[in-house]
Amino acid sequence: MKDRAEVVIIGAGINGCALAYELAKRGKDVVVLEKHYICYGATGRCGAGIRQQWATKENALLAKKSVEIFERLSEELGYDIGLRQGGYLIAIHDEEEMRQAKKNVEMQRSIGLPVKIISPDEIKEIAPILDPEGMEAIAATFCPTDGHANPFKTTYAYARAAKKLGAKIYKFTEVKDIKVKDGKVEEVVTNRGKIKTKYVVNAAGAWSKEIAKMVGINMPNKPVRKEALVTEPIERLFDCMVISFKHGIYFSQQEEGQILGGIPSPEEKIGYYTEPTFSFLKHMAYMLGKYAPPLKHINILRQWTGFYDVTPDALPILGETNIEGFIQCNGFSGHGFMIAPMVAKLLAQLICQEKLDMPIDRLSMERFKGKITKEKAVVG
Repeated sequence: MKDRAEVVIIGAGINGCALAYELAKRGKDVVVLEKHYICYGATGRCGAGIRQQWATKENALLAKKSVEIFERLSEELGYDIGLRQGGYLIAIHDEEEMRQAKKNVEMQRSIGLPVKIISPDEIKEIAPILDPEGMEAIAATFCPTDGHANPFKTTYAYARAAKKLGAKIYKFTEVKDIKVKDGKVEEVVTNRGKIKTKYVVNAAGAWSKEIAKMVGINMPNKPVRKEALVTEPIERLFDCMVISFKHGIYFSQQEEGQILGGIPSPEEKIGYYTEPTFSFLKHMAYMLGKYAPPLKHINILRQWTGFYDVTPDALPILGETNIEGFIQCNGFSGHGFMIAPMVAKLLAQLICQEKLDMPIDRLSMERFKGKITKEKAVVG
C-alpha cells in the first residue's frame, strides 16, 4: 500500500469512486480506502433510482446536472451503466400534497425540468398496471427524464476508469484514525499502514459520523435501517419508477423483468441493525398489491437491508470543514446514487481550486447552526 497520496477518499461507494475518477482525471494522486469491498454499503443495496423531482432547489439542481452526466456516462467511461429513462411517477394523495406538488413543479420547471401534474387517467396511461383508487391517488407528478441505472455497473465503471488514470483503490482496508496537526489533516492510519495526505474526503456513508469523530467533528447524521426486496422476473409491464411520499413506497421493474422496491418497515430503527424483518415483507406485499393489483401473486425472491445516512434536513453534507483538508461527502439520506455524478464533479472542482459549477455553501455543516428547512420530497 502507498504511504503517501495527495487525496485520500474514505469509502468506495458511488460517491467515493466517482470522486476518485474526477480527481484522477484532473491529475491528482488519489487513494480510495474501503473497509469491505466496492459497493458494500448503500450503493450496493439501493433502489437505483435517478430522480430530479425535489422540493429544494439544491437537490433538484444536483439531480438535474447529474442526469446530464448520466446520459453521457456510458460513453465517457467506456462501459454500459444500464441507464433507462422511464420517468418517475410520484403519487399525490390529498389537497395538502397537491399544494406542495404545485410548488415543487413550479420550481422544477423554472430550472428546466419537463415535470407535469397528471390525472388518474394519465397515471393509467403511463403505467396501466397501477390502480389510482387502490393507491388513494388524486393525481401524480411525472418527469420523463427521471429513471434508473445499474448501481454496480456504474460504480465499477467509475472505479475502473479512475484506476486507469492512476488512482489506487484498497479494499478490506479499515481506517483506524486520522492524524491532525495545527488544524490540518496530516495522515490516515489504517489496518494496513499509514498514508500521509493533504486531503481526506469523508465518503463513508452511514459510517461517516464515526470517521468525522476522528478529527473531532460531531455530525448530526444517523444511520437508519432500510429494507428492500426483489421478485421473480415477469413480462414487461411498466417503465417508470412509482413512489409515494405519504406511504413511503417505491418500486420499479428492472431490465430483466424483476420488481424491485421498498417501504419503511413497521419495525424501522435508528442504528446499525442489519437483520431483515418479516413485518417489512408483509407491509410491502400488501401495499404493492394495492398499488398494482396484478403483482399480488408474484413470488418474492430475496429481501435485504441497508442504511440511509440521514441528516436533520435530508440534504447532503458537502465541502470544507474547520479542519483544513477534511472534506465532507455524506448525509445523502437515501439519494446518494442519483446525485453522485454532480457531487463528485463539484468536490473535485473544490479540491482542485477550480470555479464550482454551482455553489455548495448551503450544504456545509454550518447550516445546522441556524434554522433548518427540511427537504419535503423524501420517500420513507
